[in-house]
Amino acid sequence: MHFACGFFKFTQYNYKTSLTLLILSLLTIYTIAPKEGWQVYSSAQDADGRCICTVVAPEQSLCSRDAKSRQLRQLLEKVQNMSQSIEVLNLRTQRDFQYVMKMENQMKGLRTKFRQIEDDRKSVMARNFQELQDKMDELKPLIPVLEQYKMDAALISQFKEEIRNLSAVLTGIQEELGAYDYDELYQRVLRLDNRLRSCMGKLTCGKLMKITGPVTIKTSGTRFGAWMTDPLASTRNNRVWYMDSYTNSKIVREYKTMEDFVVGVVSRTYSLPFKWEGTNHIVYNGSLYYNKYQSNIIVKYSFETGSVLAQRALEFAGFHNMYPYTWGGYSDIDVMADELGMWVVYATNQNAGNVVISQIDPDTLQVLKTWNTEYSKRNAGESFMICGTLYITNSHLSGAKVYYAYSTKTSTYEYIDIPFHNQYFHISMLDYNARERALYAWNNGHQVIFNVTLFHVIKTDDDS
Repeated sequence: MHFACGFFKFTQYNYKTSLTLLILSLLTIYTIAPKEGWQVYSSAQDADGRCICTVVAPEQSLCSRDAKSRQLRQLLEKVQNMSQSIEVLNLRTQRDFQYVMKMENQMKGLRTKFRQIEDDRKSVMARNFQELQDKMDELKPLIPVLEQYKMDAALISQFKEEIRNLSAVLTGIQEELGAYDYDELYQRVLRLDNRLRSCMGKLTCGKLMKITGPVTIKTSGTRFGAWMTDPLASTRNNRVWYMDSYTNSKIVREYKTMEDFVVGVVSRTYSLPFKWEGTNHIVYNGSLYYNKYQSNIIVKYSFETGSVLAQRALEFAGFHNMYPYTWGGYSDIDVMADELGMWVVYATNQNAGNVVISQIDPDTLQVLKTWNTEYSKRNAGESFMICGTLYITNSHLSGAKVYYAYSTKTSTYEYIDIPFHNQYFHISMLDYNARERALYAWNNGHQVIFNVTLFHVIKTDDDS
C-alpha cells in the first residue's frame, strides 16, 4: 500500500520510520541539558564540606538567539506543512476505507450466495454461476487491502498525535528563546558577574577544610619538577611556567595558556643566569623566585627584562640537602605565596632543624618577620601557605595527609587530619595558588591540580 503526498512517496514502513526519526532527532537537538547550557561561577561550603549555595549563569553562546529562533521558525513551518499533508492523507484514507467497507459487506453476501450455489449447482444456470464466480475473483484481492487500510488508519491517527505533540514542543522552545532579548540577557549576565565579584571580595581568609582531586593536567618530564601560574596575573593572563628536574638546570619553558601547556606548544624559553635547587619555586607578579644552586640565596628573575632584579641570602637557612623534605631533592628552601603575600619556609641549626617561617618583601627579598615552629623539617612531606597558615603534609608518598597547621596570626599550631589522594604515589612539589584557590602539584612526572575547600567568613558593611 502506498500513499502519495506532493512529490514524496512513502510506504507504511518508510513514512513511519522517517517521521519517528525526525521527531527523536529534533527533540535531541533542541532539548538543552543544564550541563551544556549553564556554567558554575562559584560555590560556598560550610565547615563540614556541605554545599551552601552554587551560583550558575547561562553561557553567552545561549544568548545568541537570532539564528536559533530563525531555525525554529523554519522548522515549525515544515512541521505544520507536514501536518497538513498528513491531514490530506488521512481524509483520502478515510474515504477509501469507507469504500472498502462497502466492498466487505458485498463480499459477505456473495460468500453466502456462493455457498448456496455450491450446494445445488444443478439448480442454477451455468451462466449465472460463472458471473458470480468472476465477481468473487474480482473481490478476493480486496481482502488483504481491507486489512491494510485498517492498520493505515490507526497509523495515520498516531502520526497526527505525534505531530501535535512535536508542534507544541517547538512552539514552547520558540517562546522560551523569544522571551528575552540578547542585549537584556547580556546585561543581566554582566550585573550578575559584578555582584559575584563583589561577594567574592567580601570573603575573608578561610581555614582549610578539605582537599579534592586531583585533576591530571599533563604527564611529562622527569620524576621531579615544578610548574606554576602567576597568582597576581589578570584573569586573562593564563601563562604557565615549567621547570623540569630539581637541580643542574637553568631552562624555564613558558606556555601562553593552559591549553598550550597540555598540547606542548611552547611560546618562549628562558635561560636563567644561575641554576636552581629543589622544586619549590614560584612566579609572583611577573617574576620568578627560586633558590640558587648550592646556596641559601633567593633569586628574583624578571621574565620581562630577562635579568635578575634582586638576590639575598636567607640567614642561617640550611641548603643542599641539609634540611630537605622527606623526599630529598635539595628541597631545603621553599618559596611560596598566598593571599597575604610572599613567604619562605626552611630550617636552621638555631631552631634544631625545625621548620622556620619567614614573610619576605617581594621587591627586596628582605625578611619582614619570622616564626619558629617545633615541627621537624626532615619529617615534612611538603608544605604550603593559605591565608597566613602553614599546612604541612606527613609524607610525600601514598597515604599522605595534611597533618600539621601553624597560624602566623596567632603563633599557635594544631594537629589536623585532612587526607588527599596521592594518585601517583610521589609528590615533589605542592604549592597553593591564591587566584585559582587550588593546589598545584608535581606527582611522579604528572602535573596535577587539587581543589581546596575553605571555611570562609563573609564580611558585612557593619564589620570593623
